[in-house]
Amino acid sequence: MADGLTPPGPDPAGHVPAVRPFLVTAGRVAGAGEAASGRTIPVETQVVATTEGLDALDRLSFEQHDIVAACKQPQSIAEIAARLRLHLNVVRVLAEDLRTAGHLAVYVPNAAVTHDASVLRRVIDGLRAIPDSRGVLRDTD
Repeated sequence: MADGLTPPGPDPAGHVPAVRPFLVTAGRVAGAGEAASGRTIPVETQVVATTEGLDALDRLSFEQHDIVAACKQPQSIAEIAARLRLHLNVVRVLAEDLRTAGHLAVYVPNAAVTHDASVLRRVIDGLRAIPDSRGVLRDTD
């Protein structure tokens, strides 16, 4: 604008989400269970909707509804965040709330297994075995 207050050109900060993450979680950065244990839910944690959660869909907030609906099949916390385009920590907080309310079943992986290098190697090999959109396999190391 020519008012001298607004810089010309596109907004340098880019698109701002309509709702800030701290508003969705009421300012919380960790769920009640996380705060008590001092640990956050790992991104690979699998969650699945319970029967109670599916029955309560119409009574849940927008974000909670979307999380429970996405979890009709088991999903990891990271998959939910990516699919719903929500901040990872928002999904962690809401998933803990939904677990506490009985709407989600949460399965935290065994830390000893997730830090095993052979598991990581098998995951990498499995990903490389998936063809790309042209049907071509990825190169191996």
